[in-house]
Amino acid sequence: MLASIRSATVLGVDACEVIVEVDVASGLPAWTIVGLASGAVKESRERVVAAILNSGYTLPSRRVTVNLAPAELKKASSGFDLPIALALLDATKQIEPGCLSRASAIGELALDGAIRPVRGVLPIARLVGARGGALLVPMGNAAEASLVSALTVGAPRTLRDAVRQLRTNRFECPAPTPRAEPIGDSGPDLSDVVGQELARRALEIAAAGDHGLVLTGPPGSGKTLLARCMAGILPPLLESEALEVIAVHSVAGLLVGGGAVSPDRPFRAPHHTISIAGLVGGGSGPRAGEVSLAHRGVLFLDELLEFPRHTLDAMRQPLEDGHVTIVRAAASIRFPAQFTLIGASNPCPCGFAGDGSGRCACPSAEIVKYRARMSGPLADRIDLHVNVSAVPVRQFGDTSPREKSACVRARVESARAMQRVRYLRMPGDVWNGRVPGRWLDRHGGLSPGGRDLLSAAAERMGVSARSYHRILRVARTIADLDAERVVEARHVAEAIRYRLAGFSRPLVSET
Repeated sequence: MLASIRSATVLGVDACEVIVEVDVASGLPAWTIVGLASGAVKESRERVVAAILNSGYTLPSRRVTVNLAPAELKKASSGFDLPIALALLDATKQIEPGCLSRASAIGELALDGAIRPVRGVLPIARLVGARGGALLVPMGNAAEASLVSALTVGAPRTLRDAVRQLRTNRFECPAPTPRAEPIGDSGPDLSDVVGQELARRALEIAAAGDHGLVLTGPPGSGKTLLARCMAGILPPLLESEALEVIAVHSVAGLLVGGGAVSPDRPFRAPHHTISIAGLVGGGSGPRAGEVSLAHRGVLFLDELLEFPRHTLDAMRQPLEDGHVTIVRAAASIRFPAQFTLIGASNPCPCGFAGDGSGRCACPSAEIVKYRARMSGPLADRIDLHVNVSAVPVRQFGDTSPREKSACVRARVESARAMQRVRYLRMPGDVWNGRVPGRWLDRHGGLSPGGRDLLSAAAERMGVSARSYHRILRVARTIADLDAERVVEARHVAEAIRYRLAGFSRPLVSET
C-alpha cells in the first residue's frame, strides 16, 4: 500500500516542498529511506517505530520504503518524523483514506509519541500559506506558524492528537501570543551618557539612515555604553521586517519553544574570538552567522581591532550587498544580512594613544600595525568614524538634564518616514545607507553649493567613488533629520567630518 503527505525542508531561509512517500510491501521486514536523506533523517526509523507502537498503533512485519522527493534535494531535518509516521499509518490502513490530503506536516517525534519542536517552521509556514492549506506543527512552533495569516495551523501535542485532527478536519491551535511590547527602553538610555556630543550625534545619524559607525577612543570613554544605547533609538520593526528577522532566527533554532514575538530589532555582540563561519555563516550545514542573526538590527563588535583581520574582511560583501552567499559543492545558499555595524576600538594596544595623559608607551610601528588590523577596503565601507575622548572627571557630577533616547527615536522615525516615501518605488525597505549612490546623486536633492563642496573635498582627500557616495548618503540622512528636502553645504560639511576621522586616523581624539 502506498501513501504520501506533503512536508518541506529549509535551505538557507527559504523552504522547499518535499513529498513524503511511504510504501509498505510484502517481503522480508526491512526499512529503507531514500531521497538524499542525512543521518538525522535516517535515524527517524527508530523514533517513528517506537512512537507508533507507544501510541497504541500496530506495525506489521513488512518491507517499508520511504522516499523523500525531490531526490536531488538534501534533507537534513528531524522534522520528517511526523509526516513519515502519518504516511506509514495511512499505508497500513490505520487511518481513513484521504486524511493526509488535508494538511502538510512537520515535527520530530519522541519515543512516547509526543511531538517536539523543530527549526525553520516560519519559512515552511509561509510556503504552505502561499499555496493555501493547513499545516500540522509542534505545539512549541505554533506561535511562529500563526504569524502567517493565510495559513490554517494545527498544533497537536502527540501523534494520536495529530491523527485525530486529520480525521475530524478540525485543526486546533492555541490562541496566538500577543505581540510583545518593545523592550528597547529597558536598556541603557542616551541620557546616561555624559558628554560625547559628537558620538551621540553620530549614533543618531547611524540609526536614521542605517549607516555603519566606528567609535575609537581610550578605555572608559563610553564607547560600549553608546553602542548599547542604539537599541533605544531604533524604531520598532515593520511587519515585513519582523517576518524576515523571525525567519532567520527560526532557521537558527532561536525560536524553538514558542513565546511572544518581540518587535525589537536584533542586537548581536559576538566575542572577538569568533571564527569566520560564526561571523558570516558557513559550516557543513551551512548555518547563518552573526551578520545574518543581526539582520534588520545591530551588529556590535566591541574591541574591533582585536578581531583577526581576515575575520573582519569577511564582512566586506555583506556590508556592500546586504546578504551572504555561501557556496558549497552541492548548493549555493543565501542568507540576508542587512545590519547596522557598530564597532568600538582602542587607538593603540594599550588604549591611551592621543589622550593627552602621556600614559601611552606604544611604539609608532606597533600603533600602525595595530590599526592595520582593519583594512582600508573595510574602513571604506563604514560611513561614520568618530574619535571619542575620555570624559573629564569634573563632568561626572553634572546633574543637568540630558536628552533621552525617546526624543532621539522620534527624530529617527521622522527621518525614516521621509526615506520611506522617497524610496517607495524601490524593492524592499531601502534607507539612505543602502540606496544606490548613482540614484542618490541624481535624485537626492543635492544643492549646487553642496555639490561643489563635496567635489572639492573628495578631490582634496583623494577618496574613492564608494567614499564619495557614502559621504553623500550621510549628508542626505543629516538633511532628513533636519526635515529638509535639499542637501545643503552644511549637511555635506558635517558628513565630511565623520569621514575625515576614518580617512586620516588621527592619534589625537576630538573633543
